[in-house]
Amino acid sequence: MKAAVIGAGAWGTALALQLCRNGHETSLWFRDPEKARQARETGVNPRLKNAALPKELDLTADPMCVRGCRLVVIAAPSFPIRSVCRAVAPWLDPDAVMVSVTKGIEPGTLLRMSQIVAQETGHPVVALSGPCHAEEVAVQVPSGCLAACGDKALAELVQDAFMSETFRVYTSPDAIGAELGGALKNVIALCAGVVTGLGYGDNTKAMLMTRGLTEMARLGVSMGARKETLAGLSGVGDLIVTCTSVHSRNRQAGILIGQGLSPEAAMNQVGAVVEGYYATKSALELCQKQGVEMPIVSAAYQVLYNNADPRQVVGKLLTRQKKAESEDLGW
Repeated sequence: MKAAVIGAGAWGTALALQLCRNGHETSLWFRDPEKARQARETGVNPRLKNAALPKELDLTADPMCVRGCRLVVIAAPSFPIRSVCRAVAPWLDPDAVMVSVTKGIEPGTLLRMSQIVAQETGHPVVALSGPCHAEEVAVQVPSGCLAACGDKALAELVQDAFMSETFRVYTSPDAIGAELGGALKNVIALCAGVVTGLGYGDNTKAMLMTRGLTEMARLGVSMGARKETLAGLSGVGDLIVTCTSVHSRNRQAGILIGQGLSPEAAMNQVGAVVEGYYATKSALELCQKQGVEMPIVSAAYQVLYNNADPRQVVGKLLTRQKKAESEDLGW
């Protein structure tokens, strides 16, 4: 099968390697022609230095690389995703299936990434999400993902394209849950980094992750997601890996904020897109729109956008009005 991955960041590169290893004729599209040229010459993408790029992988800056492709993976960051989709849309084959792997919520419209891809291309979209860091998938560390789409056949098409002995892919009809899990866990991971930077311990992180998952599920269910999805790979699985891994940019940025840097300085020091920063604002707008209580997300917004002191914000969270852990205990 012919496939193209649009977006040559770390995750896009890792997925292109996975498709290439599975025997698919694969192109990896770079926005910058000079970076594509350098990658061809060196056989390495600086965004993913631990993996060599095979000669069979086509490295290009030409959006026409999607012509004849059955699968087109959109792996751009969330903020330029519309312009990236518009660049390739004229060259898509009529039967092309889009695969959205970006994790985020669009500011203003509050649309999920697959909804944006569908709007801009007019093609069916499968959301691929899960607890996978590019640095590990690229070197075939055993990993698992979720292919989510209301059309079972399309979800299975993506499952078959990516699945291997080291990369297990499950299917689900719940794209809402899969994408909200992938976007919201970045907010909680940023917070996990902050509490680490403040010097708090494992107890604090465990409480934060658990209550963060509750907020993710609360919002997801209000929007039509299934609780089971948020308890699966693209929910709790992605939450665990992003809150704890040394590869997590969100966690790294949070640590720096907890140590006293401003959000802007922290993101500059990380040197790559910190999706949790942007997702926090959108998540707050979503919970207000849905009438859902999300105190951790609200606290994150205060730190990231209103310069609130993280230690004071944690104190306010801990001293909120007492309540039962679950809203539906039936007492």
